[in-house]
Amino acid sequence: MVRISALVPALLAVLPCAAVHADGLAIRARKVLLAELDGRQFLDNAVVLVEDGRIVAVGAADEVVVPDGYELIDAGDQWISPGMIDLHSHVGGPSGDLNGTVYQINPGLRISSAVVPNNMILKRAVAGGVTTVLFIPGSGSNMGGQGILMKTDAESYEAGRVRDPGSLKVAQGDNPTRWGYGMGRQMMNFHLRTTLRKGRAYAQRWKAYEEGRGPKPEREIQRDLFRSLFARETQVSTHTQYYQLVMMSIAMLAGEFGLDTYIDHGSFDSYLTTDQAKPLGVAAILGPREVMWPRPPRYRTDGQAHGTAWGFQKEGHDRIGFNTDAVGLGSFTVAQEELSTQAAMSVRYGLDDSSMEGVRGLTIIPATAAGIADRVGSIEVGKDADLLITTGDPADPRSAVTRVLIGGVIVYDTEHDRRRW
Repeated sequence: MVRISALVPALLAVLPCAAVHADGLAIRARKVLLAELDGRQFLDNAVVLVEDGRIVAVGAADEVVVPDGYELIDAGDQWISPGMIDLHSHVGGPSGDLNGTVYQINPGLRISSAVVPNNMILKRAVAGGVTTVLFIPGSGSNMGGQGILMKTDAESYEAGRVRDPGSLKVAQGDNPTRWGYGMGRQMMNFHLRTTLRKGRAYAQRWKAYEEGRGPKPEREIQRDLFRSLFARETQVSTHTQYYQLVMMSIAMLAGEFGLDTYIDHGSFDSYLTTDQAKPLGVAAILGPREVMWPRPPRYRTDGQAHGTAWGFQKEGHDRIGFNTDAVGLGSFTVAQEELSTQAAMSVRYGLDDSSMEGVRGLTIIPATAAGIADRVGSIEVGKDADLLITTGDPADPRSAVTRVLIGGVIVYDTEHDRRRW
């Protein structure tokens, strides 16, 4: 073995977009953004070692020993950061499957059947540094169905799947009111509460059977998801915007039923729910609207426009992330490859970024909210080697993504594959 400093004269050229055929990969850069949830945030002049698709070491370049046979990439003055994660995306398959709504409540509907791996819009996502998305049904119904957490660059469904089900999609707001006969918020709450009570009873019967305390229940496929939900093995991702709607979503889903829940829209005055959200562990994953206009209702003295993330931070929330609600080309939502711009907008409109809140909101915060922080979201030993090489802070729009690795494989490199469509 030799130290990395001894290898500088023999640095290899940047690899094309292909799997690494050596024993492993070493990437050296001026700055490595670790983005640990409660630990270190960055290292200067550091190296990351990758083997079999996972991170096996990270540390100062003059301390980490690079094993013989490793390929070496010297990123120079560029930065390494974790891949970005979007928890509100509709681009994992054809947009025609956005709303497969027949009933207002569809807990058994699975978006996984609509996945189209490596589609054109996912390729754009990769170029923008987005490596994992939660592909979910649309908000046309009150309970749209089950989402799937998936990698953005995979040749097959199986290779791309991170977790299925990735969430139960709930929509509280204006969109479900347009369904059918038109449904008000009172009826939405009635539907949700009734369905969740039945789902909880179903999960309890199965738990009793598994623990030898009752007979085997009859299987109801549409309610199978509730076994995972009430075991807190998956989450409720709730499309909810205004204060009253966000407040009711938190109170019912996280408070009354004890479900692992996060806000995956959050706009306008939703930050006023921080006193409820934070004690219940409800993360605020915000987007596509990041700006409050004309002024936030609780702070009307400075006459300035502020961001919703600023409001949550001002109220004391420390689990703030960003999403796009990406739909497809030419849509009115934020494009999937522009996820980083959501963080940049929040910083522009007041979010204090002095402790990497922008990058954390793109990486470790959504990973933690979605229950996949054991695999992605930070640069730590044992996690998937989903890495970005950028010209600077990835939450700064002046920076560019130059290379993307997913599972230790270079899947995008601007020297070979700059995407312009």
